[in-house]
Amino acid sequence: MTLRHKTSAVTRRARAVPRRLRPRAVLLRAWLMGFLIPLRRRAAQVRYVGILDGQTVNLHVQLPASAGLPEQAEIVLSRRRHSHPTEARVYRGAEGEIFVDAAVLLGAAVGGLPIGTGRWRVRLRVRTGRRTRTLSLLLVEPPVPYAGPTKPMEASPVTGERHRIGRSVRGSVRVVSADARAAVEVAKVHLEHSGLTVDFRVLGTRFDEPWAEFRASGRTVERAVTALGPDILRVEVPLGEMAPRGVAPEHWDVGLRDATGRSLRLGRRLHDVRNPLRVFAVRRLAVTPAGLTTMIVQPRYTPAGNFRVTCTRMPEAG
Repeated sequence: MTLRHKTSAVTRRARAVPRRLRPRAVLLRAWLMGFLIPLRRRAAQVRYVGILDGQTVNLHVQLPASAGLPEQAEIVLSRRRHSHPTEARVYRGAEGEIFVDAAVLLGAAVGGLPIGTGRWRVRLRVRTGRRTRTLSLLLVEPPVPYAGPTKPMEASPVTGERHRIGRSVRGSVRVVSADARAAVEVAKVHLEHSGLTVDFRVLGTRFDEPWAEFRASGRTVERAVTALGPDILRVEVPLGEMAPRGVAPEHWDVGLRDATGRSLRLGRRLHDVRNPLRVFAVRRLAVTPAGLTTMIVQPRYTPAGNFRVTCTRMPEAG
């Protein structure tokens, strides 16, 4: 058995070990990587790789001196019998180094590579004249998350499919893709004196004949949903049904339900901000439903990204 086959077997065993033994498997994998990566001096070195928008792999690679200056280059994602190439740019650096840059859009639904779930190998294919050569991409250090008000998106903002950068035990770059998590993503909120309208998308799951449920302080308001298109649903609720019964504010959480008993909270999760409560602010409005006292309505998002509507009775003038 070759060294490559041995390391692949070790990796498969590490994934299959019981949870109590996983720390040992992680240490073993780290030891193997520390031993194998320095041996790969002739591989193309990844200087930067990241998926900042949830669906585009950005690559900056330095070629080994033995590769020369290729005439053409492609980034190839492959898994089993499937292989998908994307054109890359080759250029010479200020000190004579040869670099390759590429932006690889992922997902057929957004016009990118039609990759499915699983671990995809990322390699570089270069051509000079009639000669073609394929190089592995060595990632010595994994990307480090950055701090600030924004962060790399964890999923595609269009489809919800998840993509992340990984490494094989030999240090080669991998793209690890997974289906969208089940979620109900708010697309638009419209607040006016007559009522509240929320447009949303269902991702990663399916609801049969669903309805929306507004819940606060033991109260429940059920409203029908209507389809605006193949991907967008809408719910409307008169604000008079959400009027607070006392002086304390009432916080209405919104969920989507169906006859099977399943329920998912409406929210915003396909974004790159760290504080949705502060960034995705919705204007508040003072309304007076027929036959009721004036109240202040404030749609907003919790720190976890869940959609919430706070209704507060207007304080009386002193």
